[in-house]
This record gives sequence, structure tokens and C-alpha cells, in this order.
Amino acid sequence: MTTFTEQLRSSRVVAVVRAQRIPDAVALAESLAAGGISILELTYTTPDVETHLRAISSGAPGTLVGAGTVLDAAQARGAVEAGARFLVTPAVIEEVAEVAREAGVPVLLGAMTPTEVLRARALGAEHVKIFPAGVVGPRFVKDLQGPFPGLSTVPSGGIDEKNARDFIEAGATAVCCGSSVVSAADVEGGAWEKITASAAEFVERATGDAPAAGSAARGEGR
Repeated sequence: MTTFTEQLRSSRVVAVVRAQRIPDAVALAESLAAGGISILELTYTTPDVETHLRAISSGAPGTLVGAGTVLDAAQARGAVEAGARFLVTPAVIEEVAEVAREAGVPVLLGAMTPTEVLRARALGAEHVKIFPAGVVGPRFVKDLQGPFPGLSTVPSGGIDEKNARDFIEAGATAVCCGSSVVSAADVEGGAWEKITASAAEFVERATGDAPAAGSAARGEGR
């Protein structure tokens, strides 16, 4: 079975969805997968997020789904019970790291300073979310490799098709894409084909790889 780390290093892109309504979570996941993004983070700012986590976990086996903006232990436990395969926080939150460790799921703790990076790693974060990445830029990601050789970073916030490749070339393991690929309006309106096209363009610009033809096509009849 492919591990989270293996899939992250292979895929290089994580889609982050924030929306007030997701009309069809499985169709969303399949649309992103058709565009080459198979790792999806649904945030706790989305109403009924645990319902959507369950739907994708059971109905879209080609997608690795996780929960983001996890702020406390209760949310962390709820996400894991709903089928989240990984947890993401906007800051270094020890109680979320503890739940992740107990449940045996990966956690990406948010950090913005070297001190926070060090703390995140001490709490068991194999991959550290650099947030908000748009503020510090790719050079910061590269410079972190000096005191933290081998550090695996996943920058998030302020990343689009124009700067994503710069972060990867600076040493990031993967990058997160948000509204530039999955805008709230497109998600809430069920614009699945548009999301697929945006995902494919982002993947190609970020990694230089176009999605394989026929890969993870969106479900018929949705």
C-alpha cells in the first residue's frame, strides 16, 4: 500500500477546499483527480465537513482525503472517525498532534518560523505546512534546509500557478492550491469540468507534468 509520504512526494500537489456548500463531494474529488490532483484537504470552515469526508472516503477510492483547519482534539477525532487519512493545522497545535499520533494518521502542523518548525517536528510532524507561504516566499523554504537538512515542507496560502513551481524548485515536497483551482463559487456551483481544467493547468505549471490521459475520469451521470 502506498504511504502518505510516498503519495505526497509523487503527486506534489494538495487541493484545499473552503466552501459554504459542497453539492457532491464525490464529484468534486473525481473532478480534481481527473485533473491530476489526488490529495484533497477539506477544511473545518466548511459546514458539514465530516459528512463530506465520509462521502469521499467511501465513494472516491482514488482520492486521499484529509481534514484541514483542525484546531482542537475534538475536531481531530471527528475527522479521523469520518475517514480523514491525514490532518492539517494552521499552527502548531499539540492536542491535534497527540490525536494524530494515537490514531496513527499523518499530521501536517502549520509553522511560519524556525522555532515553530522545530516544535512541529518534535511533535511528530513528518511534513511541516509552511503557512502563510505567500508571505515568506520560496527563498524561505530553501533557507530552512540549512538548519533543518531533509526537512519536508508543504507550503500553503498564497500559492497559485505563477509561483508554485518556484516553491517546488526551492525544495518543497508538495504545494497546496486553493481558490486558484477550487474557488468556492465553482465548488458551490458544481462546475466540475472547470475544476478539472484548472487542476490540470496547475499541475502542469507546478510540476511540469500533464495528467495522464484517461486518469481518474469524473464519474458518469454526476
